[in-house]
Amino acid sequence: MSIFVYGDESGVFDAAHHDVFVFGGLVFLNKEARDAEYRRFIAAERKLAPLYGATDRNFELKACRLKNKHKAGLFRSTNHCIRYAFVVDQRNVNENIFSSKKSKQRYLDYVYKAGLKRVFGRLIQAGKLKPSSVSGLFIRFDEHTTATDGRYELREAIEQEFKFGTHNFKYNTFHPPLFPGMQGTVHLEFRDSKNDALIRASDIIANQMWYHEISGQFEKMEGKAIVVRFP
Repeated sequence: MSIFVYGDESGVFDAAHHDVFVFGGLVFLNKEARDAEYRRFIAAERKLAPLYGATDRNFELKACRLKNKHKAGLFRSTNHCIRYAFVVDQRNVNENIFSSKKSKQRYLDYVYKAGLKRVFGRLIQAGKLKPSSVSGLFIRFDEHTTATDGRYELREAIEQEFKFGTHNFKYNTFHPPLFPGMQGTVHLEFRDSKNDALIRASDIIANQMWYHEISGQFEKMEGKAIVVRFP
């Protein structure tokens, strides 16, 4: 089986001016479920498009443009999907991490990789995912300012974690791979959200999680996604 992951982010990773940063998105355990949700989400968007002056197929309903009730409606359209959110409380992140663009990107890469591992772990624990049956991992994320070499490093880190396993040289320990039967490489692709409905769906999910966190209403999101908190 192949796993398909979609993601986006909400908030700004800048502890001086912001408290919360969120990765959010969707996980599909087969291509059929992914394709069905792609069609379903586009249908939900098309119902809203005329309200925002979008009259052709080249529209994009980003969370920042939508009214709260419409964001909530699009969020509900993914209710039957596996949703995730990685919530970073920046007030508790080591201040040295914010000293350079490179160190911030390394930390966010760690959050995303570790968050995915926790999500897969919970799916395995719930009996929804059998590690030995996973042959491929495909990740699509909203394109942002990450440099090409940074994208390569993230893909390599994810592949090492899930396909080959990792060594902790400090403690002389080895953590076995989560998916030892994975074939080929991890596919990590950054795309413009206007070209991918499931990245737009991830934008809605990340935004809803971020909004409820900063407004002190996160209890309303309990049970609606697999949530992993950092640090």
